[in-house]
Amino acid sequence: MAKLQCMAKVTAVTEIAEGIFSMWLLAPEIACQAAPGQFISLYCKNEDTLLPRPISLCEIDPTEGTLRIVFRVVGAGTKEFSKRNPGETIKILGPLGNGFPTSQCPPGKTAILIGGGIGIPPLLQLSKDISGEATVVVGYRNADTFLRKELESTARRVVVATEDGSIGIRGNVIDAIREEKLRGDVIYSCGPMPMLRGVKAWGEEEKIPAWLSLEEKMACGIGACLACVCNSTEVDHHSMVHNKRICKDGPVFLSTEIEL
Repeated sequence: MAKLQCMAKVTAVTEIAEGIFSMWLLAPEIACQAAPGQFISLYCKNEDTLLPRPISLCEIDPTEGTLRIVFRVVGAGTKEFSKRNPGETIKILGPLGNGFPTSQCPPGKTAILIGGGIGIPPLLQLSKDISGEATVVVGYRNADTFLRKELESTARRVVVATEDGSIGIRGNVIDAIREEKLRGDVIYSCGPMPMLRGVKAWGEEEKIPAWLSLEEKMACGIGACLACVCNSTEVDHHSMVHNKRICKDGPVFLSTEIEL
């Protein structure tokens, strides 16, 4: 799959929760080959902001040639993106990474999709693309449950956990999974590292294969700089040590391939 750099046209920008923005981009060359779990790198106009910002794909429409990203404003780069207007252009590079193996959930099987915080957006396209049934478990801080309605329209079932108990089950996604006694044939998950550790442990406990998408700060985004690595159970052929490049070898890994 070829990585492409292009000037993508902004078609819509909306704040969907406090500090969280949805952006649609017109980028036909990338949309026609992108897959759920992959990401794009976005470049800022500000020359002081040298490195691109990696943001996962929330929705992909190859027919319309559009991509949707959902991101939280955390610094100068994402703040700049949140203020873009329809009709403006952004330089992007993609699609990057390996994506989720949707073939692991064929018809007749059930996947448990687990997301927390800004790790929730990639689950939307994934829930559309798997051939089997999807049960989605999502964790939020409070009642500001962005993308919840859209997930409910694509998945068989959506289970919500909130830290403050304002909606759904009080606690985290693992608390919700245990309370609802959920089972499935495969796990797909994206979110903060503490959550992924819990998902990895639960998957191994229940003997369910778990595919985890790791969130990490990146520099080049193409595997050249080794700035984003995780510990692996096997020796990496590129670095000859026990690590994997998250941007190049991932961001999605089988849980048994990595140490968290």
